[in-house]
Amino acid sequence: MSSMPSATGFDSTLALLRNPYGFIRQTCRHLDADLFETRILLHKTICMTGAAAAEAFYREEQLIREGSMPSRIQKTLLGEGGVQGLDDATHQHRKKMFMSMMGTEHIAALQGMSLHMLDNFAPDWEARNEVVFYDEVREMLTRAVCAWCGVPIPEAEVATRTAQLTSLFQDAGAIGPKHWAARLARHRLEKWAARMIQQVRDGELQPTQESALHFIATWRDLDGELLNPRVAAVELLNVLRPTVAVSVFIVQTAHALYRYPEWQEKLRNDEGLLEPFVQEVRRLYPFFPAVAARVKSTFEWQGYRFPKGHRVLLDLYGTNTDRRSWDAPLEFRPERFRGRAENPYDFIPQGGGNHYTNHRCPGEWIAISQMKAFCRYLVNDIDYDVPDQDLELDPGELPSLPQNRFIMRNVRRRQ
Repeated sequence: MSSMPSATGFDSTLALLRNPYGFIRQTCRHLDADLFETRILLHKTICMTGAAAAEAFYREEQLIREGSMPSRIQKTLLGEGGVQGLDDATHQHRKKMFMSMMGTEHIAALQGMSLHMLDNFAPDWEARNEVVFYDEVREMLTRAVCAWCGVPIPEAEVATRTAQLTSLFQDAGAIGPKHWAARLARHRLEKWAARMIQQVRDGELQPTQESALHFIATWRDLDGELLNPRVAAVELLNVLRPTVAVSVFIVQTAHALYRYPEWQEKLRNDEGLLEPFVQEVRRLYPFFPAVAARVKSTFEWQGYRFPKGHRVLLDLYGTNTDRRSWDAPLEFRPERFRGRAENPYDFIPQGGGNHYTNHRCPGEWIAISQMKAFCRYLVNDIDYDVPDQDLELDPGELPSLPQNRFIMRNVRRRQ
């Protein structure tokens, strides 16, 4: 059995924080290996990259999710007791709850709500000197997903709930005041969501039976019991928060339309290029840097020993831009997705494996649907100017966004 390569230094936490999207890939390349051992937050961790590593990572009999996430991520981004931290039959049963909400008609309904929001917001954009696209999209998605889920949100609370939901994914990896603000946002959102869950159970609130709020409030786990209200609140936020987080992908889509302007005309002339375009944005633009698991019982892979209890990090961005899987991986080439056979391990912006059985994000189809809707709107329904601004993506920011959040001026609706 070979000795596993190791990163330099005793602990790599700071190196990972400084370079979250490149640390694993670059270290693997330096070591000429698909994996290496290090410490993250003083915890022994194996870091992996590439399609073969992803396939190994999603073998549920070898790696589990329980106890794999650092506490700071659990208490901000994910919450405690939710589907991301479950394994085996318990995970698959809870996953059914989410997948039941992902039917084609349900996703189309959410897309329609977002398009309605765009039509409502556009006149206001025309009347203003400039708009910060990221801020506008976050509010639109908050309104749309709350309506879709059956979650009542008074007008006076829209800005607050938008900011709180944003904090969960934007500040989860932050250090200092922003991190503690994200924890506070998690606490307040869970209280809000748990209250609605109880109101549904008490009959005080009656969303439609097809809504996420009703579905989660009435879901029974394998033991036949309703979810604890706090856990149900976590799962409701696991629908709201990721949908608002799609605002990052949408701003990255606008960024790609600006950076590669020839694609605007291509998309106007060929609707079939819309999905390849947004898939290439998801592949090339950094969002989630890595996912975590924990070794269930000691096993061997490619001649290396994975000891029980070790944390394992799978490099998502590095796998999506791995030169062994992608021709010219750092070039923006949407055509590569036309007719390309699906592979659940080399294209993993929201996790890999099977949506129904593995820990692949159940909201991935929502992300694609929303990106397509906003991209089509930007290309076909409005014109706008992009003034001089800092459009560089900060590789040290999680998630990675243009510094000025994509400012638009002189918005005009097309007749």
